[in-house]
Amino acid sequence: MKTLLKMRMSSLDAHYGGGLVDGARILALFGDAATELLIMNDGDEGLFRSYDQVDFLAPVYMGDYIEIHAEIISFGNTSRKMAFSCYKVIEARPDISPSAADVLPEKKLVASATGTCVVLKPLQRVL
Repeated sequence: MKTLLKMRMSSLDAHYGGGLVDGARILALFGDAATELLIMNDGDEGLFRSYDQVDFLAPVYMGDYIEIHAEIISFGNTSRKMAFSCYKVIEARPDISPSAADVLPEKKLVASATGTCVVLKPLQRVL
């Protein structure tokens, strides 16, 4: 089971100088995608238990558009292991103007992670 979230990073997402978005914002979006997958699969939000691995590979800035990809990769009785990736698809160009941006010719992987969620009220799995 998979899901995809798309969004633009705003000035509210910027945490550091130069409009840099912090990695915690990306992890929060991974959590949102995990919640959606748990609701779709189990009918309940569940709880994020742990990340096994997290890699931040490239910066994200306010004005960038990103895609969050999430997938359940294994099922336990009350747990779900998930894989996450964050891709930059449009890059802000504040050097040109405050509203300028470039569509990237290829998605750029900026972060990835795997983690485990616990289902609070497991229902019959929907495939």
